[in-house]
Order: sequence, then structure tokens, then C-alpha cells
Amino acid sequence: MKIWIDITNAPHVMFFKDIIKYFEDQGEDVIVTTRDFGDIHRLMETHDIDFISVGKHGGLGLYKKLKESTNRVNELVDIIAPEKIDVCLAKHSVELPRVSFGLNIPNVYIIDNEYAEAVNKMTLPLCDRIIAPNVIDIRKLMRYGVDPNKIISYDGTSELLHFKNFEYNEKIFEDLNIKLDLNKTILMRPEPSLASYLDVDSEKSVLSPIIDVLKDYANILVLPRFKQQADIFEGIKNVNILEPPIDLSSVIKQCDLVIGAGGTINRESAVLKTPVISCYPGETLAVDQYYINRGLMFKYTNVEDIINNALSFLVVDKENDDYYNQNYDISSNNLFKTIIDCTYRL
Repeated sequence: MKIWIDITNAPHVMFFKDIIKYFEDQGEDVIVTTRDFGDIHRLMETHDIDFISVGKHGGLGLYKKLKESTNRVNELVDIIAPEKIDVCLAKHSVELPRVSFGLNIPNVYIIDNEYAEAVNKMTLPLCDRIIAPNVIDIRKLMRYGVDPNKIISYDGTSELLHFKNFEYNEKIFEDLNIKLDLNKTILMRPEPSLASYLDVDSEKSVLSPIIDVLKDYANILVLPRFKQQADIFEGIKNVNILEPPIDLSSVIKQCDLVIGAGGTINRESAVLKTPVISCYPGETLAVDQYYINRGLMFKYTNVEDIINNALSFLVVDKENDDYYNQNYDISSNNLFKTIIDCTYRL
């Protein structure tokens, strides 16, 4: 069987790495495509994934997004058409459903953002199988023209797949040569300011006023999404800017707190039971609410609330605090098997 997988965002490398390995171990011929965006290339190389880079992210503005996406579709058609692909997979790729539909290739599409309106409208009606967490209300997907019979639900969230073969490195800070002057450490992730589903200023960050206060109480580690975002935090006292590829899972687990203005890293933190405050400026996703309802994630958009709650976590007694004594089985997820089964059945 020849399988095509399109990886278009950095977190999707962690999502697909074990799926790719499984198919390759089964003797399947796997073609992986990606694009020039953020740290995807370096992450793919770190995980020994062979890939073809096709196109790039359009950046800000509808014109550039549309033009680059259209160019990428054209390039992918030339690459994929001669390959005689049997089935293809992606997670929120804009281009794969359009190419696979046009070339009559069955596709499996993984989704976890019910509010990404532009992407969902362009892709979901073209998908043969849509794999979505069962916490998403199917009616919110049907408004994009989805046939509910094509939706397959799974337990938990997609981040559970990121830790399938995770080995914690307790010396991660030492290995990264991170200088820590204070006893507590906070990891922060800025907002996805280039995403079509979020209308924010890419030259600013919601984290800036939070860092201004918390840098006096804890070491701050910032994981930017692109260089211009890194420049916002450059030269600030007690702030270390992380440069991927790194063992982010171990960094998360080693930190005392995570404050994230995005989504994936917040949910990864919840799975690893590192306290996490979401300050995501958009509408709360069902997959985030899943962890909020279980007391594994907290969401605040007011700067004062974020700071006050962050400070309370920095002084908590981990041995006796209820947060650290919750029982949460991350092995109960059935997503991996669902993806494999769907791929072979199409």
C-alpha cells in the first residue's frame, strides 16, 4: 500500500511520528510532505522522518495565504499524481483534501478545532473519513457541510498520541544549557498569530505584560513560533528563548507551570500533569474544555487573573496539593488504533 501523509504544522510532527513508523514497519510505502513553516523541517529531521518540502506558509493577509496555498496545491498535484497513492492522511492540512479529492484518492482527516472556520469550510466537505474527539459537538462540524456518517469519534484528545513512546529526561535543562537563577520555572508559548482562525497583532503578544511581572518570581522559558515572535522577548531579564528542536515534553514536565496562548502545548501539559494556564485569546475549544472540566487546565484572559493564579501555583506544596494527586490514565486513548483501522479500510 502507498500512503501519503501531509504535515503542515510543527505539533503534527509529534502526532504523526509513531503512525509513520507503524506503517513503515508494516512494509507500507509512506510518502510524507510538509511545507516551509516554523520549525517543521528541523523537527522532522530530529525524528528521522524523510520528507518532501512543498510550498510555504502564506504569512499574514488573505491574499498571501490564498496565493501560497494555491501554489502548494499545484505543486502537490505534480508530485502526488504519478505516485498512484492508495490512501492519504492529514491533520488540518488545507491542501491535502483538495488534492486528494481532485485525484480521487481516499483520505482520512483528523480534526480537533471546531472553530477554524476557513479551514473547515475548505476541507471537511471533501473528506472521506473525519476523525474527531468525541467532546466536539457533531452539529458544529455539520454546519461546514459534513456528512455525519463520515465522522468517527475517539476518546480524549490528539495530544495523547504525542507520548506513545515518551521517555522523560530529568536533566533536560542541563542538556539545553539553560541558566536558571530562581527556584521556579515557567514555560510560556505565544499565540498562533499567523493562523487564519485568530485575528491578533503578530508584532505583539498577550504574554508581554504577564512576563513583565512574573520574571521577578520565576525563570521564564519562551517557545516562540517564528523569529519575529522571538524578537518580542529578546533581551528581557530572566527570560530564556528556546530554539527547537528540543525535547519539549521533558521541558514541560520539568517546569513548575505552563502559560500558553495557543492550544497544543496546553493540552500536552495537562496530560503530563504540569499545571497549565490557558490565555488563548480565541473561543475555548472543546478539547480544551475537556481538560478544564477535569481540573487539569485553567483558562483566564484577564492579565491580573493570570498573574495571581500563576503566583499561587509557584508556592504550592506538590506533595499535598489536590492537583498533583489526581488519577488520570493517559493510556485509555483509542485514537492510534482508529487511525490505523480507517486507513486500511478505505
